[in-house]
Amino acid sequence: MGCGTWAWGNRLLWDYSADMDQALQAVFNACVSGGITFFDTGDSYGTGRLSGRSEALLGQFSQAYSGPNRNAICLATKLAPYPWRLTRGAMASAHRASAERMGRVDLVQLHWSTANYFPWQENVLLDGLADLYAQGKVAGIGLSNFGPQRLRLAHGRLWKRGIPIKTLQVQYSLLSTYPVDTLGLKTLCDELGIRLIAYSPLCLGILAGKYSEGGPYPKGLRGLVFRQLLPKIRPLLAQLEATAQKWDKTMAQVALNWCICKGTMPIPGAKSPKQVAENLGAMGWMLTPEDVAALDEAIARSEGAAVQNPFQSK
Repeated sequence: MGCGTWAWGNRLLWDYSADMDQALQAVFNACVSGGITFFDTGDSYGTGRLSGRSEALLGQFSQAYSGPNRNAICLATKLAPYPWRLTRGAMASAHRASAERMGRVDLVQLHWSTANYFPWQENVLLDGLADLYAQGKVAGIGLSNFGPQRLRLAHGRLWKRGIPIKTLQVQYSLLSTYPVDTLGLKTLCDELGIRLIAYSPLCLGILAGKYSEGGPYPKGLRGLVFRQLLPKIRPLLAQLEATAQKWDKTMAQVALNWCICKGTMPIPGAKSPKQVAENLGAMGWMLTPEDVAALDEAIARSEGAAVQNPFQSK
């Protein structure tokens, strides 16, 4: 794809305020100089008055960066299959708007499958993405939240035009194994030559060991979910902590390395250089097969799991 090495990824999620730009530029710089060169966003990240702000910031940071690994930067975005995007041209228009905000789009992805509500819409949107690739406007096409049934259909449709699907990203972590394991997505992706990307690999921070049953909890719905989930995953958190101590790593680094050992590319968020450094600490080493098995067994002994994305198709 001309996007550097597909060995790691980083997803920057913005809770934007104007005075954050400089700090976030430092985060971006730390990522790229440290070898994190894949950046994923979406045209639906940042709504209302901040419409498209995530893409705009990513483009701004990429263009301003001049350090090591600059030529390896890969900018990816996901185009949302909104109900009003009903034609191939709608994908062209969406891509054009994203490219204007970002400066360029290397990997364009369909944000989710419409199989759960408007299955007839999906083929038109896939054709629109294929047109972008055929016209040389993007280096690759990817999908998000597709299950094996829809993935096979999409792959077959694009393959008839000689267009490969480069990536598929799904929710995947120690607390969200359903799409990959239960649905068998990793096996299918390997068969089709598709790189599997794991989003939310730290499950909103609960796998980073930042929260305990006694609190404090994050605010809002996230706090309510954590309050209910933490007591149910004691075996997993205990094993995660023990493994982290064994390797002299953080729980977050072990959780990310587990994703890597499973053959996926995790894309954790980062809002500070400290978080970037922690993410980088998950690279350059591997859990043993025994470590992975112990964590898998702890998953089986835990009673809780992350809430699945409602747009995940089968």
